[in-house]
Amino acid sequence: MHMKTGVEQSVYAILLLNMLPSKAVLPGEAISQQLNASPTYFQKLLRKLVSAGLIASVPGAKGGFKLQKRPEEICVYDVYLAVEGRQSLYSPSGIMGDMLNLETKEDSCLLAGLMEEAETAWTKVMQRETIASLAEKMTEQRFLRQTEMLEQWLKDKMVC
Repeated sequence: MHMKTGVEQSVYAILLLNMLPSKAVLPGEAISQQLNASPTYFQKLLRKLVSAGLIASVPGAKGGFKLQKRPEEICVYDVYLAVEGRQSLYSPSGIMGDMLNLETKEDSCLLAGLMEEAETAWTKVMQRETIASLAEKMTEQRFLRQTEMLEQWLKDKMVC
């Protein structure tokens, strides 16, 4: 299984937005800088997150992005779906049918059931973890100093 960098960047962008005071927004350029992402690519990711209703875009000179939903309502799987779309992680290619020279290749994949079970388990784990639970992990001692520095950076970059 391979998850693209855009999903990871999107989760961390939402974590940044979660750290904002309620009336503040964060410019997309600031987010992409903090995450070392290409600004043009990152704007595409932000649009996907807005379209999915996870974050809101505030237009104008004092515009930027903020959370659309409460952090408890956003699971990592929601972010994955927003960025990657709803697609199966495995699609049988018919190799077994070719190998056995079967006329009907439907239902000939021995891996299909296994992969479906793995995908179901993966989805459940991704649905279990929320932005709120990840934000809680950021308060652990090992992240404390860096999180304080990040909060100062947010104060400098946010728009109220």
